[in-house]
Parts: sequence; structure tokens; C-alpha cells
Amino acid sequence: MKYLLVLLVVAIAWHIWRGKRVQNARPAPKKTLAQPEPMVHCAHCGVHFPQSDAISHRGKQYCSQAHLAAASNTTPLP
Repeated sequence: MKYLLVLLVVAIAWHIWRGKRVQNARPAPKKTLAQPEPMVHCAHCGVHFPQSDAISHRGKQYCSQAHLAAASNTTPLP
């Protein structure tokens, strides 16, 4: 009789352990990816970067204030 009781306790413990293991093994829900953003290139150096980071001036995009200043300080050669 005591063997049946021990077997019953072991079976219940195994069932509880297996149930928790199956719950933890479930894959996490997939995260949705962000939508791709249009890319532009710097009119001064040509580096491609997201349009939201662009600094626009006179219809051209620049990657930084320094490149905007450098491009506006250059004068065209005759």
C-alpha cells in the first residue's frame, strides 16, 4: 500500500513539473517589425541615412549641421 502512495505522489509531482515546463516552453509572441523608412543621401558627403534624421535646406538633405554649413560656405568655381 505504501508503494502505491509513493507512486501516486511521484506521478502528481511529475505531472505538475511537466505542466510548468510546457508553459515555459511556449514561444513568445512575435514582435512586429517597424515599417521601413525612406532613405536619403547627404548632398555634401553622400552618406545614406533615414529621412527623419535629414536636415533639409533649399531642396537638399544634409546629414548634420556641419555639412549644411560646409555646403553653404562653398562657392562654385568659375
